[in-house]
Amino acid sequence: MNRKRFQAIASLSFALILVLCGRGQAQDTKEPYPTMAPLDQYLMDRNDEIAMARSAAPEALSRDADILVLERNGYETAVKGTNGFVCYVERSWARSVDDPEFWNPKMRAPNCFNEAAARSVAQIYLMKSRLVLAGQPKAQIAHAIAAALDEKKLPALAPGAMCYMMSKQQYLNDQGKSWRPHLMFYVAGDAAQSWGANLEGSPVIGVNDAEARVTVMMVVVRHWSDGTLDQH
Repeated sequence: MNRKRFQAIASLSFALILVLCGRGQAQDTKEPYPTMAPLDQYLMDRNDEIAMARSAAPEALSRDADILVLERNGYETAVKGTNGFVCYVERSWARSVDDPEFWNPKMRAPNCFNEAAARSVAQIYLMKSRLVLAGQPKAQIAHAIAAALDEKKLPALAPGAMCYMMSKQQYLNDQGKSWRPHLMFYVAGDAAQSWGANLEGSPVIGVNDAEARVTVMMVVVRHWSDGTLDQH
């Protein structure tokens, strides 16, 4: 998959989210997911979700991370870790609220955040998840996130924030599905130019996430978290 396709995939509302998908695609077709599916379609077996969350990063890292799982009211800690990392599986509302796959119940994006990202940028997605599960409409969700950032009810981006997305099980959207194993680094504001992202020959892909007010810098790596070679 080329750089242009990934920039479409990587336009997460978050990390965020990891991203993020479909924004660069034509919008002249019928919206595929106009409303939220029944909640059970977004939920997983608890043990399966723990395993998928751990698959975001190499086992030497994820085995000692906090593991969060999605419950009916939001994410809860299923396993308490010791190394400061936090792993969880993002759902489709990691995207921007105007993304056509915002309600795609198939999306599963395992992320493993370092301590700096877990206490800052990841909190936007966790708040967004609570709002979604409380039944808030998309416009109110976007307004609530913006207000929380303006009023500093959400923490400022911590220096050094980064995330692993190296799971073979990731399903980022209906077009990209698993895409490539990669790392994500978060920089405040619109900062792609300062990293030399998106230039000819640059290994760095930069996508500005206006909702989270960060630029996500992505670097593709050669291996999946299980150590096998990426064959793309």
